[in-house]
Amino acid sequence: MLTPNLTINQASTMLRSGEVSSVELVQAFIDQIDQYEPSLHTFLHLEKDHALATARSADQLLNSGIDTAPLLGIPIGVKDNIHVQGMPTTCGSKMLEGYSPPFEATAISQLRQAGAIVVGKTNMDEFAMGSSTENSAYGGTYNPWNIDYVPGGSSGGSAAALASGFVLGALGSDTGGSVRQPASLCGVCGLKPSYGRISRYGLVAFGSSLDQIGLFARTAHDIALLLKAAEGKDPQDATSRSSAPIDFQPLSSLAGIRIGWLEDTLDSCTVSVKQAVQAALAEMENLGAELIPIRLECMDMALPAYYLIASAEASANLARFDGLRYGKRQADDTFTNATIRSRSRYLGPEVKRRIMLGTFALSAGYAERYYYKAQRLRERIAADFEEVFGRLDAIVSPTSPNTAFKVGAIVHDPIEMYRQDVFTLAVNLAGICGLSIPCGFDSLGLPIGVQLIGPQGRDELLLQVADTYQQATVWHLQRPDMALLSNHRKEETQ
Repeated sequence: MLTPNLTINQASTMLRSGEVSSVELVQAFIDQIDQYEPSLHTFLHLEKDHALATARSADQLLNSGIDTAPLLGIPIGVKDNIHVQGMPTTCGSKMLEGYSPPFEATAISQLRQAGAIVVGKTNMDEFAMGSSTENSAYGGTYNPWNIDYVPGGSSGGSAAALASGFVLGALGSDTGGSVRQPASLCGVCGLKPSYGRISRYGLVAFGSSLDQIGLFARTAHDIALLLKAAEGKDPQDATSRSSAPIDFQPLSSLAGIRIGWLEDTLDSCTVSVKQAVQAALAEMENLGAELIPIRLECMDMALPAYYLIASAEASANLARFDGLRYGKRQADDTFTNATIRSRSRYLGPEVKRRIMLGTFALSAGYAERYYYKAQRLRERIAADFEEVFGRLDAIVSPTSPNTAFKVGAIVHDPIEMYRQDVFTLAVNLAGICGLSIPCGFDSLGLPIGVQLIGPQGRDELLLQVADTYQQATVWHLQRPDMALLSNHRKEETQ
């Protein structure tokens, strides 16, 4: 039966067997979008006609027997800070309203070559700064499990679109947890690859040493399919790395896998998150993994180090958006006044906050006290992980200390908002890989995610461990009740 709840693997099998055409598949997702998108606001831009036209071309290839493209006919969504030629890029900001890039991100080009169909650009926190997608200048996104709650951020639009059955896979960006945290809150899988595994060319920079294009899918196997198409050394990105291509092979068990679990992270979690992560650990042990409790001082150091480094890099990267070189412009008599007016009008409060924090941290007299000290902490964090991975294959922690919080609950409390990424930040600082997968629900029916962390370049092993866990559990099979969403909307309009 054709439903929007298929996996990429299932849909590919149906397409190649002739059970369904790509046009029928894409149309099913468009119908789902038409019905439920107005209540969720997961997209900032949709290209329905283009998606259907591309699907017709895919069907011609499928009918001719030329089906070497592994993602042929598969609809995906793309976060609106990743360039897709022919579509606007706003980064969720009024500063870039109306901007259409003249080039395309390498990751998008490679996914298109693999046959993927881009349905549209998904909503996000402005310039990827936030953990709830409430900072979008075009209005927030809502969690399909309960629209009174946030989907996480900053890639909340991509996570919510996937959970809602609007696409089969999606791209986001992860600077400090912006793929993994919304994946956890929306009940889907989200991978932050090893730094350099996917080219950053065409990704609008926030924190250049931290940013990584990430992937959303329903299963670890599906993420492996997306990663295989998107990864690779890119001459247009000096930070990209050569690595052995993904050759995903399922494991029969977790025997021989040594997993360290961060026992102290559970102390700062809600009861439901703690119980779900403990149950996930028990299941991994049942599957043959050796569990070793560990403590990492770096997890406590990550939050202050991250927000100093990320804000410093943001202040440099966003300096170009002054209304004269890039971005919308408010005219005035001098360059300085025009810049002030342009930024005041077109940048949101969270973006301004981080630019000011970063500029202060880099200023004369304060750089040594703050920025360089944060960089030394970063080196210690990377060293801590390197030492631990000398004796472990993976590390397990909660993805987020809590499940989704209510819309508006902490949007005006930046410290509490920053705390939402407390378990994910260290992964970006160390340049290693992290994966969030569903592992349960709280008493309100909101999803819970568990995070797997692996050393640089061992993304495939994380996906294999996650896949083995998913073969033995049902959490990734759960879907939000979209009928309840319709009833909620009817009640609001009455």
